[in-house]
Amino acid sequence: MTEFSSRITTRIAQEISARPNQVEAAVALLDGGATVPFIARYRKDVTGNLSDAQLRILEERLIYLRELDDRRGVILAAIEAQGKLSDELRAQILAADAKQTLEDLYAPYKSKRRTRAMIAKEAGLEPLADLILADRTVDPMA
Repeated sequence: MTEFSSRITTRIAQEISARPNQVEAAVALLDGGATVPFIARYRKDVTGNLSDAQLRILEERLIYLRELDDRRGVILAAIEAQGKLSDELRAQILAADAKQTLEDLYAPYKSKRRTRAMIAKEAGLEPLADLILADRTVDPMA
């Protein structure tokens, strides 16, 4: 078991008042394609009698925490590619426990949508636009 999955297992176990081995068993069944009603009815012996409500919460939290971790990886890679990832920012991103917190941390580093004006500036047309705006009588073709 990886450090990530043991962290998730421990966290979910605390949230649903269960033992980590119960959560591990339920996660294995869910990952194997079993549904919550099937596990609640026919696999109580494997999960240590987790209730239907506990299994539903477990499934929701498992999906959320996996998505959170995937997003965390994408954000870390994007900021690192920009060369702006400090140790402090990395620690904040790794400590984030909600998707919104991650997005708030990422917002200043998120690449903006490219507009036509940005493309024109990249092509070196800004001085021409400034000239036209400064003096409307100037012929742009000249």
